Amino acid sequence: MDKKLMELEEKTGYHFNNRELLGRAMTHSSYANECHKSKLECNERLEFLGDAVLEIVSSDFLFHKFPDMPEGDLTKTRASMVCEPTLAYCAEELSLGKYLLLGKGEEATGGRNRNSVVSDAMEALIGAIYLDGGFASAKEFIHKFILNDMEHKKLFYDSKTILQEIVQSRCEEGLSYQLLREEGPDHNKMFEVAAKIGEKEIGRGTGRTKKAAEQLAAYRGILKIRKS
Repeated sequence: MDKKLMELEEKTGYHFNNRELLGRAMTHSSYANECHKSKLECNERLEFLGDAVLEIVSSDFLFHKFPDMPEGDLTKTRASMVCEPTLAYCAEELSLGKYLLLGKGEEATGGRNRNSVVSDAMEALIGAIYLDGGFASAKEFIHKFILNDMEHKKLFYDSKTILQEIVQSRCEEGLSYQLLREEGPDHNKMFEVAAKIGEKEIGRGTGRTKKAAEQLAAYRGILKIRKS
């Protein structure tokens, strides 16, 4: 087995009986196309399966963790927990992008760090673990890497809303975001943004989209306000 995949196995804490499943979970469609492989040899089918497993595990988790939460709020909370940015954020803990097999074009345009690519790979990995070790193994992985530290993740993903509420309740001056820097070609941009209360900068963030940079700036602003 590829050394890199063995390293990934160690990080997940799950050891595959059928290691081909792990290899397939890390095979992006661009790589399969480039190598003239069958469409069935990329990670898309595993992603489909992993998405369904993730939905049932996260639903069960929320149902029992919040016994008084109404259905509408459960649905909204689940959607934010299993959305693309959250899964990409969770995938960072495993450095999942590093283990992907990508086509040259996808590699050149920054696919290894693209939220959509790594979040799909995260779901494919769940699907692979489910097929290899059953529901209990997949559930354990999801609890360990996705449903852990929910309060912190909520603070990060709702950072712009939370910061807006803090500023409205505590400050006379308004909240704004200033674009400081934009560089790189269209397919691989990088933005740097400052979150400001009035003229005072409270946090700075970078990202591949303005929204992602604002989110990080807001998150750092919240942490700064909480410290003071």
